[in-house]
Amino acid sequence: MPALGPTRPLKLPKVVEQTLSNGLTVIAIRRPAVPLVEVRLRLPFARANLARAAVLTQTLLSGTDELTGVEIAAELQKVGGGLSAGADPDRLLVSGNSLAAGLGRLLEIMASVLTAAEYPAPEVSTERGRLADRIRVAQSQPAHLAREALLRRIYGSHPYAAQTPTPEQVLAVTPAVLRKLHDNRVHPNGATLVIAGDITPQKAIDAAERALADWNGDGKHHELPAVPELEPGPLTLVDRPDAVQSSLRLALPAVPRTHPDHAALQLANLVFGGYFSSRWVENIREDKGYTYGPHSMIEHAVAGSTLVVAAEVATEVTAPALLETTYELGRLASLPPREDELEQARQYALGTLQLGMSTQAGLAGLAITYAGFGLRLDYLAEHAARLAKVTVDDVLEAAGRYLAPARAVGVVLGDAERIEPSLAALTPVTRMGSEVA
Repeated sequence: MPALGPTRPLKLPKVVEQTLSNGLTVIAIRRPAVPLVEVRLRLPFARANLARAAVLTQTLLSGTDELTGVEIAAELQKVGGGLSAGADPDRLLVSGNSLAAGLGRLLEIMASVLTAAEYPAPEVSTERGRLADRIRVAQSQPAHLAREALLRRIYGSHPYAAQTPTPEQVLAVTPAVLRKLHDNRVHPNGATLVIAGDITPQKAIDAAERALADWNGDGKHHELPAVPELEPGPLTLVDRPDAVQSSLRLALPAVPRTHPDHAALQLANLVFGGYFSSRWVENIREDKGYTYGPHSMIEHAVAGSTLVVAAEVATEVTAPALLETTYELGRLASLPPREDELEQARQYALGTLQLGMSTQAGLAGLAITYAGFGLRLDYLAEHAARLAKVTVDDVLEAAGRYLAPARAVGVVLGDAERIEPSLAALTPVTRMGSEVA
């Protein structure tokens, strides 16, 4: 393989930020590659009822006091655009795009939805039925079940422990409940709007001011408690009788993006299992063939960060896969990586920063994600500089502090009758309630 080339300097685009008269923060970013524009609106949504929030995102665009859902779609098509909504335990996110010349109309339609969404009964009935069906399908998938079990094990009574409503909860949501939730929580105070694309930033902010001037109100804000510290203990086994694969999940402590250890921990994770050239992938995929796509990643949420390790393995190699995973974590926590390993991981991390900013959609996504944590795009340059300075000793120290196997919380979903004896030979095992699977 040829040697890696030099890393290009990170160039940040022109950014203008302004808080509107209604309290909405607008961040406008010029990226003139193509004549398009991307918008992202983030609203704090912590502690919102899971079922109601899920149905709200599916029906937010189903009609206003002036436009039906079909008419909203037609108006968006006229400017080559679209709008969608989604939610997680931290925020409600409205995403959209259009031709750059259509930004004003896109913002007007968004404003109409934010101020006058109707949640018509027929559309709510249809969408909540579709959502309930999707949840039923998800509940039959091992990856979803393993994720649910891991969240319960990590977070206990914290709101993050449950992130998917039941079908029954979804089907009980009414239009009146959605209108009340909208009135209480969909307000500009504390919200952030990102506009990125072929725009003049100040003109884009002015367009937002005109379109969203009538959107107002303080709404209700809820703070989340910090996530609990991970409590290592016996491996949690969730029985899925006759499963031909086991879902292996580990959680390890992590730190937020602003923490001094974050850059070193990111590189330690890459060396371990965070990309295709990592040690863990080489071990259990390339060398032993236990799995196809193992991966590990740091998950950042407003209330805390966690490093999650995930793999789907054949039932008969569940215990060997866990053993090799623990081995690779222990090796990295006790021995420094090679210089070339660290440099390859560093180049990958710096390269993905560049790639993340290479499109208007990627740029808007990064900006709105960082805004949720009180950061701005200049964080990218600061983080790149920190990544460039990390040494092998820094990686060893971070791995010892956060990736030591003794600090891991483990969950395995699989056929307990076949895998429990071999797992118990490696580590103490406890069963989670069968209702999860």
